[in-house]
Amino acid sequence: MKEATAATKTAKDSKSSPKQNLEVDQAQVTVGNRFCENPKMSMRDVNVFYGDKQAIYDVSVDIAKNEVIAMIGPSGCGKSTFLRSLNRMNDTVDGCKVEGEVLLDGDNIYHKNLDVVELRARVGMVFQKPNPFPKSIFENIAYGPKIHGLADSRVDLDEIVEGSLKKAGLWEEVKERLHQPGTGLSGGQQQRLCIARAIAVSPEVILMDEPCSALDPIATARIEELIEELSQNFTIAIVTHSMQQAARVSNRTAYFHLGKLIEVNPTEQVFTMPEHQLTEAYITGRFG
Repeated sequence: MKEATAATKTAKDSKSSPKQNLEVDQAQVTVGNRFCENPKMSMRDVNVFYGDKQAIYDVSVDIAKNEVIAMIGPSGCGKSTFLRSLNRMNDTVDGCKVEGEVLLDGDNIYHKNLDVVELRARVGMVFQKPNPFPKSIFENIAYGPKIHGLADSRVDLDEIVEGSLKKAGLWEEVKERLHQPGTGLSGGQQQRLCIARAIAVSPEVILMDEPCSALDPIATARIEELIEELSQNFTIAIVTHSMQQAARVSNRTAYFHLGKLIEVNPTEQVFTMPEHQLTEAYITGRFG
């Protein structure tokens, strides 16, 4: 993973730079490296509407297998809306409409005959605020495998629970209290429990919507270490407000602005030599 890298432009540089137009041209074409060979997910001309209001405009980008891609941008830029479109979580929002193609291994996840429950097992989600079920630690992990028929016996279920908690780096901390409530864990532990719950159903992609925003620095560091470990087996897309976090955990970074995908490039390049003036303005603190 990339080391955290400070942007090359300082605040002093920003003040001395010529005034730039920071509005988004509706004909804006995404710059950088947004496509790849043999992608795990491919999005083409994705538009998202909440009623009459358009939130995402013509986004096209690929996510490679076992890649960690970070999505950054100012509040309200559409990055979380776009992330939620990748496993149809926006279906739960009244009046939300998605246009375009979102492909998982070449199959359109918005096809009318697609099983959304199966899709969300293949493309899991970890939310901003830890949301363990009001059940025991064991049952939090076992719930998904049970409803998806992934365990033929109690022994199989025990193995899935233990394996998922180990992958989430939580096993040693909870192995003696598996039948205590998951809600009794600390915030960082609850978030790792939610990650373990997501990976218990053997997903192929994990979506993370600001997973560290409610956590302290120590818990955040543990989640970031976990993301690097999980990327060996999973494809990960993470939305974050922390540019430092994006620099630490991701291979590529996608910058969103007012619903448009402005730039996608290797993370180090985005934070040292961004191609677009809007990206540069954001990472140097001129807005956001």
